[in-house]
Amino acid sequence: MRHMCDTHLVVLPYQDHILIRIMAIHTLLFVSLLIFSLIESSSGGKKDRLFTDLQNSIEVTAKPVKDSGVLEAGKDMVTITWKLKSSSAKVDTDTAFKTIQVKLCYAPISQVDRPWRKTDNKLFKDRSCPHEIVSKAYDKTPQSLDWTIGLDIPTGTYFVRAYGIDGDGHEVAYGQSTDEGRTTNLFSVHAISGHHVGLDIASTFFSVFSVVSLFVFFVMEKRKAKLEQRE
Repeated sequence: MRHMCDTHLVVLPYQDHILIRIMAIHTLLFVSLLIFSLIESSSGGKKDRLFTDLQNSIEVTAKPVKDSGVLEAGKDMVTITWKLKSSSAKVDTDTAFKTIQVKLCYAPISQVDRPWRKTDNKLFKDRSCPHEIVSKAYDKTPQSLDWTIGLDIPTGTYFVRAYGIDGDGHEVAYGQSTDEGRTTNLFSVHAISGHHVGLDIASTFFSVFSVVSLFVFFVMEKRKAKLEQRE
């Protein structure tokens, strides 16, 4: 006996195609928000940590190799040293240290009118030290590093800060190459001219290209829909 199978091709209206795309976008946004919320909740312990709660138990120095003048990004070097303060060593304040994280930080003069560089007592909100110099396992012996200023470092005035990190990834202590008011032992950096301009041009080009592509896509979809209606 011969069996016949009917195959039906279902063609969705144009409006349904748009609806499906909108639902897909909403689903993607929902999943992204869910992942973000999970990440935030997993780091909830960090949100409660305050800079003023950290022990100032690390001695940090930052001395430009160049004798004087403004340092050039990508060329000049800074000699950085860090160790546990002698007064702190007597009470073993470093027992919780697992990692030392050394960062380049903006001085107050380079934070003026730049909210994206603002200092905040809540560590997860602080934006004053965005440039990591090095992160390595903690060593009780004094450490030294000759650091070449990266090409991505913007023009500005800086100091160096080191954080003592515990096994959970939380900051528990700090030290910095400047005073509490962040006004002494600072150094200035001049960025390579034209480096960021090229990135801005490329970013602008791709942004315009994305908008144009989206516009062309909608035009083609409308034409396709009209042709289907005529047929």
